[in-house]
Amino acid sequence: MEALILAATEGKMPAKVALVISNVPTASGLERARAAGVEAVCIPSLAVHREEHERLVVAELRNHEVDLVCLAGYMRLLTPYFINAFPHAILNIHPSLLPAFPGIEVQREALRYGVKFSGCTVHFVDESMDHGPIILQSAVPVLDDDTPETLSARILAEEHRIYPKAVGIVLSGKYSISGRRVIMPPIQADP
Repeated sequence: MEALILAATEGKMPAKVALVISNVPTASGLERARAAGVEAVCIPSLAVHREEHERLVVAELRNHEVDLVCLAGYMRLLTPYFINAFPHAILNIHPSLLPAFPGIEVQREALRYGVKFSGCTVHFVDESMDHGPIILQSAVPVLDDDTPETLSARILAEEHRIYPKAVGIVLSGKYSISGRRVIMPPIQADP
């Protein structure tokens, strides 16, 4: 979230972050967003039916004229109601090279499995966990002395780099989706 806000304020992403929403009242991201000058609200989900909660979130997003929803640490599967409210306009960042290691405890699983590379994936959100068409990925080597924390730190740096790029791609409209493939013009290398 902070990387997206920074990219938007520095003009590195053709978007304005209009709103940050969390379902957890104590989420540190709410205060961080406010400190960056972005409106932030909590819409608690505890003891609220999932679709009822999502209706409240969608109403808040529409009230702020949001065109693209970017998930960052939102640890809930979205219902068809939410997905249909923003077709091909919900992105997620995941700290693995999907389809490998969906879900949680990703770096621990990568180390346990003995992979030589891990990374991160920005993808469109569909009704399955960590499943939608992939927009961008970035790989990092897994070192012999890595811990979940050291591997996570290298992956996080890549997440901060590619998430704003993926937002720019989607907002440009210069892509198409064919099955599970996101087809786009070649991406320019970073200077």
